[in-house]
Amino acid sequence: MRVHVVSDVHGNSQDLGKAADGADALICLGDLVLFLDYADHSRGIFPDLFGVDNADRLVELRTARRFEEARELGNRLWAGLDRGAAIESAVRRQYAELFAAFPAPTYATYGNVDIPALWPEYVEPGTTILDGERVEIGGLVFGFVGGGLRTPMRTPYEIDDETYAEKIAALGGRGEVDVLCTHIPPEVPDLCYDTVARRFERGSRALLEAIHTIRPRYSLFGHVHQPLARRMRIGATECVNVGHFASTGTPWTMEW
Repeated sequence: MRVHVVSDVHGNSQDLGKAADGADALICLGDLVLFLDYADHSRGIFPDLFGVDNADRLVELRTARRFEEARELGNRLWAGLDRGAAIESAVRRQYAELFAAFPAPTYATYGNVDIPALWPEYVEPGTTILDGERVEIGGLVFGFVGGGLRTPMRTPYEIDDETYAEKIAALGGRGEVDVLCTHIPPEVPDLCYDTVARRFERGSRALLEAIHTIRPRYSLFGHVHQPLARRMRIGATECVNVGHFASTGTPWTMEW
């Protein structure tokens, strides 16, 4: 059995359509939407609306963790515009293209920049959406929890720690899980630190605790685009950041 896993697609529909080549299934760990490309500030919803100069400034402020100033910049730019309508329209265009690119079968969960309420409108036969749910693939049980935790960035699908922990606990409460599939990593500094953004992204303590108690074969995740460590063994579990698909176009491969 061969499964390909991607995360942080961020608009890369061209490579997404080929991501399952040679595999029995594709797993997507979220972040389909591209709001702003931190490597190329000309790409994404924000520069399309407000130009590259403003995108440069926004990235500069966020990288310096000057989040209040970043919000003030955003508020000035959005003044007089229907922010919700403009973002939703742009996201819809991206989702239409990305969901059409998913091969069958695909098993997907949400990233922190995704808008879950829109997914049912674009999901096609052969794609299964999972969040706080389990599925058997090739004789192994895969458990999925999507989204991220609350941050000053205020991305669309951030949930509180308690709700996230409940979803993680529900997976383990239903029996053995061989592979934990999440968008964010467990709360381990080397897995959470982004060496280019120069900041710690939020990882989940509940996920880390589940790794110790459930002891899955793998914990698979994305979210941190340039992590200090891409993989690490915690007890019986191999923890793997499957990579920043938007820039690499290459899935991570699991075979058994």
